[in-house]
Amino acid sequence: MANFANFTQKHHRLWRFFPHKLRFLLCFLAFHVHPFFIQLCYFGILSLFGYLALKNSNPRTPVRPNDFDLFYTSVSASTVSSMAAVEMEVFSNSQLILLTFLMFFGGEVFTSMLDLLFVRYKLTQSVKNRDSTNPFSPTAEKPPVHDNHVELGLISIPHSQPENQKPSNDSYRLKYNCLTYLIFVVLGYLVVVQLVGFSLVSLYMILVPSATQVLKNKDIKIATFSLFTIVSTFASCGFVPTNENMMVFKKNSGLLLLILPQVFLGNTLYPPCLRVVIMGLRKVSRREEFSYLLKNFKDIGYDHMLSGLRCCYLIATVLFLNVIQFMIFWSMEWKTKTMEGLNFYEKVVGSLFQVTNARHAGESVFDLSSLSSAILVVFVVMMYLPSYTTFLPVMEEEEDDAKRKRKNAVECVVFSQLSYLAIFIILVCMTESKSLKDDPLNFNVLSITLEIIRQGILNFLSFCNILR
Repeated sequence: MANFANFTQKHHRLWRFFPHKLRFLLCFLAFHVHPFFIQLCYFGILSLFGYLALKNSNPRTPVRPNDFDLFYTSVSASTVSSMAAVEMEVFSNSQLILLTFLMFFGGEVFTSMLDLLFVRYKLTQSVKNRDSTNPFSPTAEKPPVHDNHVELGLISIPHSQPENQKPSNDSYRLKYNCLTYLIFVVLGYLVVVQLVGFSLVSLYMILVPSATQVLKNKDIKIATFSLFTIVSTFASCGFVPTNENMMVFKKNSGLLLLILPQVFLGNTLYPPCLRVVIMGLRKVSRREEFSYLLKNFKDIGYDHMLSGLRCCYLIATVLFLNVIQFMIFWSMEWKTKTMEGLNFYEKVVGSLFQVTNARHAGESVFDLSSLSSAILVVFVVMMYLPSYTTFLPVMEEEEDDAKRKRKNAVECVVFSQLSYLAIFIILVCMTESKSLKDDPLNFNVLSITLEIIRQGILNFLSFCNILR
């Protein structure tokens, strides 16, 4: 009994020791380490964990991939960059599930939720350090203004407050509650969207014999394929458990249509969808926190929260870019060998899926090497654009909220010099598409690019700058 008592006492001391050290580590990271290094450590640890797990699990083939390829694949999955060094069908079922977890924990929506958790913790500690009582209790004294508020990656809280608007305990409590509700909203959005997508894709794979047969031939489980593909698409990674990516399913238009919404919900249209969810929760619950999130989203500092007008402009921009891509793809590839064997409906769905994924998700239903140079240049330009790019006038506010300016129509129409170069390169590639195929030695994208710059397009760009 004495030995047991000593063991229990030591265990209790260790139990109190580790939380204290953990709190000290969190405080040190929150107030003394740059956010870049925090995120670098996070992805480094996640990639290392993935590599060790892949190394200690058996692949499907007798020949094991080398360590560097496994580490490269782990880094690619955790950072959702979709650069594959090993064929996906080499990995066993357990390894595919592991890659799924890496993509889930490395996705932008999930990491933004971690940032919110870190910001809430830092807000709590910054208030507690200035008030010995409970900072969120009604009887707590008014905390002083803190000049070094949270600034972490995608999330920031204003650095200063006017002297006549010092935050009260109620404002601190409201901000804390808003961060808490926003964390749960993002987590619920993340889980529900992917769970619905997983269920629909699994049901399709079970009911459609042609799709089921593909997985049977490749010895891939339906549940693993559905979960892997949905998580990868939502995170904009582009990994698919098959070596041919989605090309093997180009005739399964229903499957492509089920996967397609995940491209928008996890990337370009995430802010509008998140705002719609919060609006629905405000209407149902009538909580003050949801109204505050919608009206004072800049005060919270979550960069994925945009104004209603900005969300409308973002939706219009995404639709416009996809229509432009679809029209160019249709005009250049509709009667080529790329579309051979597909009916009208399959061509439309396949083209829509390809142009939508080309911007960020990276999944392919057609062989990119067989596409024309003009289409490839278009895809490169689309990949260059950030997720929340808008080409419509929006209200811009400076940090002190004192000066505002609205872009006029001319400033929105006049693009950058790089944009004009890309437009002219695309036009030349479209007009010289036959020469690009028949004489690739003299006609290629690189030579066209150099010729356009040499022939004086830059002079035209200078003229456009004068018009600004």
